Amino acid sequence: MEKYLSVSALTRYIKTKFDKDPYLTNVYIKGELSNFKRHSSGHLYFALKDNDGVISCMMFKRDAAQLTFSPKEGDSVLITGRISVYESRGSYQLYAKDIRLDGIGILYERLEALKKKYFEKGYFNVENKKQLPKYPEHIAVLTASTGAAVQDIRTTLSRRYPLAEVTYISTIVQGEAAKDDIVNNLNAADQLGADVIIVGRGGGSIEDLWAFNEEVVVEAIYACNTPVISAVGHETDTTLSDLVADHRAPTPTAAAVMATPDSKELLVGLKQVDITMLRAMNQRLKHNNERLNYLSSYYIFKNPYMLIEQKMQKLDEFEQRMKHASFNLINQNKMNFHFISNKIDAQKLNTKLKYQYEQIHSMQNVMNRMLSYKLSNYHQQLKHHIALLSSLSPAETLLRGYAIVRSEDKIIKSVDDVNEHDYVHIQLNDGEIKAEVMHINK
Repeated sequence: MEKYLSVSALTRYIKTKFDKDPYLTNVYIKGELSNFKRHSSGHLYFALKDNDGVISCMMFKRDAAQLTFSPKEGDSVLITGRISVYESRGSYQLYAKDIRLDGIGILYERLEALKKKYFEKGYFNVENKKQLPKYPEHIAVLTASTGAAVQDIRTTLSRRYPLAEVTYISTIVQGEAAKDDIVNNLNAADQLGADVIIVGRGGGSIEDLWAFNEEVVVEAIYACNTPVISAVGHETDTTLSDLVADHRAPTPTAAAVMATPDSKELLVGLKQVDITMLRAMNQRLKHNNERLNYLSSYYIFKNPYMLIEQKMQKLDEFEQRMKHASFNLINQNKMNFHFISNKIDAQKLNTKLKYQYEQIHSMQNVMNRMLSYKLSNYHQQLKHHIALLSSLSPAETLLRGYAIVRSEDKIIKSVDDVNEHDYVHIQLNDGEIKAEVMHINK
């Protein structure tokens, strides 16, 4: 009779086979994360898939805590783990021990970290962007010396704005040496005195474009005094150079368009300006001719000698008035002189002057006597005051046997100003005594 196994027994048997198989206890698998979930317990549940297959996976909390990044949906990863059977569902799954980003995934993770860093530093802020010149005289182009990018830029600049001087600086745009070459050429272009710098290359993978995500390149673009246009890759490719540059163009051709005005449009504009200026000049000439004709109709312009004749007539009238006024003034002064002369009697004048002189001499004698008396009186008062002040001076007081007592440069005026055993200085007429207060009597 056949022996039937239970489902659980068969499942355990299969699980034992899986757990003992050396090829399944340590597997290395790469794929894309799908249906990723982080459970509240800390365990991770997800599926790993590629174009042709999918496998269920889980990672325990203790292993998930050791990860150096945060896995997310769509990440390309490399997983180390073991294959076993989950008995409750009877399905096999991968128990992940370690998860690492695949090469491209690592680059994307690093790109996001750098993007966050420079965003927080303000490198992408609009207020830090420099304006492009409207009519550049000198353009510096940093790109590979061969390839579609340099040809597109050259053709576009030549067609749109042949007036500008263009300096092409051959630059390594891919590979390990690219970042240093880009930085050196950026610094050189910034010293040229160009009006704008174009940095560009054709499209490529993230690995191909990575030089334009390097920190040294980002710092060099940010430090440029010259406005920089970044045209790296195609429209869907966005590098850190695009974000930090003053302007970003989706393609090298678009960068050349952005850097220059269209010469054809300029010619149209110049023609329009020419027409406007000619119209304005004609209007001004017409206005001036009309005003000239109007002024020419004045009678004075037709017979300008009338203006001179009128001025000459006024001048003659003024001259006559001046002569008449001068004659009248002279006659009046003569009459006044004769009138005053007749009224003056020379003899009476001399007598009056002599009397006035005697009066003045007498008053002068009186004033001299009064002044002498006052000075003598003031002199006596001064001598009295000097004697009084001398008797009150400290020196005179000391000569009469008195003394001045001080304690710490303070004059002692009362016994309350000192204490027993204080040291005092006694100033006499011929010297000073230092003494100690032995006893105080009130």
